[in-house]
Amino acid sequence: MQTILIFGATGSVGAYTAVGLKDLGYNVIAVAHRKSDNGMFEDYGIPYYSVDISNRHAFDVLPQSGIDQVVHFAGAMPARMKSYQPHLYVETIVEGTLNVLEYMNKVGAKKIIFAQSISDILYKFGTSIPIDPDTERRFPLTGDHAVYSISKNAAVDLIEHYHAQYGFSRFILRLPTIYVYQPNPFYYVDGQQRWMGYRYLIDRAMKGKPIELWGDPSSEKEIVYVRDFVQIVEKCVESEDKGGIFNVGNGVGVSMENQIRGIIKVFSPSTHPSLVTYRPEKPSSPHFRLDIKKTLALGYVPKYDYLSYLEDFKKEMRINPSLTL
Repeated sequence: MQTILIFGATGSVGAYTAVGLKDLGYNVIAVAHRKSDNGMFEDYGIPYYSVDISNRHAFDVLPQSGIDQVVHFAGAMPARMKSYQPHLYVETIVEGTLNVLEYMNKVGAKKIIFAQSISDILYKFGTSIPIDPDTERRFPLTGDHAVYSISKNAAVDLIEHYHAQYGFSRFILRLPTIYVYQPNPFYYVDGQQRWMGYRYLIDRAMKGKPIELWGDPSSEKEIVYVRDFVQIVEKCVESEDKGGIFNVGNGVGVSMENQIRGIIKVFSPSTHPSLVTYRPEKPSSPHFRLDIKKTLALGYVPKYDYLSYLEDFKKEMRINPSLTL
């Protein structure tokens, strides 16, 4: 069985991916910036290495042979940025990806699976026409995602160079929000801490408090659960193709109305479920659909519809109230 090295393994998506691939029988090596994984992977028999990927010399602690594939989810993110530090995006995403690619060349690994931000196609939002995975990549000109998106696009360009120059297979996964339970329900926008929107709604529903539905109730977006995402990574690992850019989705848009009604159904007390108040004068949520035909062609079959995702999420909250896994 092949050996897969995962950068960014202590993040919520990386952790589920590491354990998911281990459960499938792969030899998995976890790598992240944290000095310690706090025993996160010990029970799964997954070795852990602490590496700052922006420092090319830090890779010396990693195995120098025997790596077949690399999953690269590491790098600074706006959602975890307590203050705006654009240089961190360049250092961890651009330089970091170059260092990952050079490490792969050195150890003979010939496939990389990389997480691309959906911010490269924000300009396509607002239509019900599914967005093609190979549509032109751009970046927002303003806001805290601008340099982040520029860096992600540059990383993709570097990967394409190594694909052309050295024959690497590359699977670039364009990620919308991946819904996954983690204890911390907050994130950062322009350095300001805020509730994750869906976690705020879940919290209110659990308490039976009223919920406001802002903007257009019919506004739809992709809702992808982490277990379906891990399946996509699995299909990329199995593929013998040279890869390309793949949208991560499930082929079904979920309206804001159905999102909120589903949260109330699953999380609200049956004796006093949350009441919905419509606020059409407020901003609508982003409206978009993704074309996932290429992703389906990998053999991916979505298993979690919206309600089954919420039910599994609720179970994860109960089983792992303070842990990522």
